[in-house]
Amino acid sequence: MLAIFVGLALCLAGSVYTEEGVNWVLLVAGSNEYYNYRHQADICHAYQIVHKYGIPDERIIVMMYDDIANNSQNTMKGKIINQPGGPDVYEGVLKDYTKKLVTPDNFLKVLQGKEMAVGSKKTIQSGPNDNIFVYFSDHGAPGIVAFPDGSALHASDLNKAILSMHANKQYKNMVFYIEACESGSMFEDLLPVNINVYATTAANSEESSYACYYDSKLKTYLGDLYSVNWLEDSDKEDIYTETLDEQFRLVKKLTNLSHAMEYGDLSMSSVFKVSDFQAERGQVYTPSLSMTRLQPRSDLVKSEDVRLEILHRRLAEENDQIVRQSLLQEIQDVQRMKNLAINVIKGIARSLVKSQNLDLNSLLNTRKKLTNHECYKPVVDHLINKCFSLKNDHVLRNLYILVNLCESGVLAENINYTIDKLCPSKFFE
Repeated sequence: MLAIFVGLALCLAGSVYTEEGVNWVLLVAGSNEYYNYRHQADICHAYQIVHKYGIPDERIIVMMYDDIANNSQNTMKGKIINQPGGPDVYEGVLKDYTKKLVTPDNFLKVLQGKEMAVGSKKTIQSGPNDNIFVYFSDHGAPGIVAFPDGSALHASDLNKAILSMHANKQYKNMVFYIEACESGSMFEDLLPVNINVYATTAANSEESSYACYYDSKLKTYLGDLYSVNWLEDSDKEDIYTETLDEQFRLVKKLTNLSHAMEYGDLSMSSVFKVSDFQAERGQVYTPSLSMTRLQPRSDLVKSEDVRLEILHRRLAEENDQIVRQSLLQEIQDVQRMKNLAINVIKGIARSLVKSQNLDLNSLLNTRKKLTNHECYKPVVDHLINKCFSLKNDHVLRNLYILVNLCESGVLAENINYTIDKLCPSKFFE
């Protein structure tokens, strides 16, 4: 009888734990190369926060290229900081999926808990009573966010995965924070309001997000405006009393050059505390990594202009003529790729105007809302395969033209035929 009683007690204890649920975290930096330092810095900082608040490493998954801390250009070897004079946020960071493993396909598999045969093999093994927090920092464009290999995660694929997870009861509540240009387009008119998912983004569906904290010693931007605002808030505030709504309102106010947005089930933001997603249950408020909020200054720059801005700053500070000549050449190369991206994408529109009876001025100077994902997705993928990597920020900034073509009724096959003609071979940076 005693054995039966003990067994029953253990069973009941297990069921109580399951009913309470646990928290899972997925952190993703979708870029590489030193000039994109800030994205991995954001992700490393986020890891330090959720780790500090007790979420165990087995329920935190980090995807980042991992080419910044030990980069030859990094004067703080083996370290990454996310604010001027701030603490090292790289120490102890998980490296579940790095280098070529940071892809849209692997991200979706990890999020949905599908079996992985690479990296740490960790995935979100959540159940119907668990909460999930997903934070993504990178470049974006209408309906996509970019990954280090220059490929795209499409909004339609992300939302399809979310709906599948809801249908399969893989979570109780889920929160997304997305740092990227035009990041609102990842959820706008796509994310349902009744599946217990709440999302905030750095920008609406039409505008750039902004980098901040230029460091003259490291010669790069340390963070992104929206991201450092929520990260520093989670450092400083008692997240066990602060609601998601309170954090969003503060971030929205401080992110003053783009419009931070929220989507999905907005009622969640006033019900749940930040700790319901960024902390382990049973933890208490602890001192922060940095108790001083460093307000982003006048060094804010649009994400697509970061690379050129860094090069111009380095040039202004450089006296060595050989180095200056090298910087001038790099500036010319970046400007050439910028112009090439603009000319090719605008050329696609110009080539189709007559045969499709379209207005060129409207195609180039207005922005239609993306709804025709069935056209847009294959067109963007074909452009990536035939013409450009999405590492060229100015490809991203001009994809609205492809949106306009799809929304004007042009068939994907006609757009792709034109791409083939304009890109006989792929252009490289």
